[in-house]
Amino acid sequence: MPKKILLAHGSGGQLMHDLIRELILPKFSNRFLNELTDSAVFAFQDKRLAFTTDSFVVHPLFFCGGDIGKLAVSGTINDLVVSGAVPLYLSLAIIIEEGFAYSSLERVVNSISSTSQKSQVKIITGDIKVVPRGACDKLFINTSGVGRVIRNLTTKNIKAQDRVIITGRIAEHGLSILSQREEMNFGRNFKSDCISLDSLLVPLLRRNKAIKFMRDPTRGGLATTLNEIAQATNLGIVIEEKKIPIAKHIRAASELLGIDPLYIANEGKAVLVVDPDAAEDIVRYLNHNQQEKYARIIGCVTTQPRGMVLFKTVLGTERILDMLISEPLPRIC
Repeated sequence: MPKKILLAHGSGGQLMHDLIRELILPKFSNRFLNELTDSAVFAFQDKRLAFTTDSFVVHPLFFCGGDIGKLAVSGTINDLVVSGAVPLYLSLAIIIEEGFAYSSLERVVNSISSTSQKSQVKIITGDIKVVPRGACDKLFINTSGVGRVIRNLTTKNIKAQDRVIITGRIAEHGLSILSQREEMNFGRNFKSDCISLDSLLVPLLRRNKAIKFMRDPTRGGLATTLNEIAQATNLGIVIEEKKIPIAKHIRAASELLGIDPLYIANEGKAVLVVDPDAAEDIVRYLNHNQQEKYARIIGCVTTQPRGMVLFKTVLGTERILDMLISEPLPRIC
C-alpha cells in the first residue's frame, strides 16, 4: 500500500522527525539544515544572524488568550529568541479562503500589528493569496523572521550535571485550543499561554552567560523537546514529576481526557539548559520578571540513559519518557 501523510506527520513528534530525516534531509542536506534547530544561524559580514520560518493553521482562529495573528508573530519571535537572537524583521504571507469575513481579517491584522509593535519587530515584506472556497480552512499564515545573534546557544554546549529549567506552567495552549474547538465546558476558561518571550529572555541572555541552550516546547510538548535535546547530545535527561509546574485545572482536564500534559503544546514557554551553579539565580530572575511565578528547575542532564529521558514519578517509580508518536491535538498552531 502506498505511503500517505497522516496528521501525526505534522505533530512535531517521531513521525515528523522520521519524515524530515528520510525525505527532506537527504534532498537538501547542508550544515545549517542538518542542525535541526529552531532557526538557522549563519555569519553575514561581521554579524551572526538567525533565520526562521513557520506556518500557522490553528483552528479555531480566535481563542482565549490569542488568535492566529498573535500566534504567528509570537511563534516566530520565540524561535529566534531561543536561538540566542534579538528579533528584528518578519515577513508575513496570508492565504485567505474566498468568502472569509473582512472584519475577521481586519481583527487578525490588528493583532499582528500590535504584537509586532510590542516586540519592536518590523514586518518588511509579505504576500497575500486568495483561494477558492474549500481550498483552505478560512485563513493560513506563514511568517519568517530574521534576528541578530547575541549568544551562541547550541546542544554542543550541554554537559552532564547541567540543569533543565522550564519558564512556566505547561500544556495551557493545547488545552485552550481543544476546549474551544470541541466546545468543552470544564467550568472555567482555558487561556492559552501565547506570548512573545523576547522581553523576558533577551535581557536574561545579555546578563547571564550560564545559559547553554534554549528551545520552546511547542508541538510535541515538553516531553518531545527534552527527547530532542537528549538525542542531539547523546546524553540523558532526568526530570521529576513533582517539580513540573502544571495548573490544577489543566492536570484535571488532561486526566479526564486521557491526554498526558507532557505532550501538549505550549506557545509561551521555554526550556533552558544551564550551568548548575547559576540555575537558582536564573529561576529567581525569571520569576521576578514575569507576571506568573512558575519557573522551575525540573531536572538535570546525566550520562545515562544516553539519548533518552528518564521520568521520576511522584510515586517514586521511574519510566522512560518517549518522544510523541501520534497526534493528540492536531492544528494547535
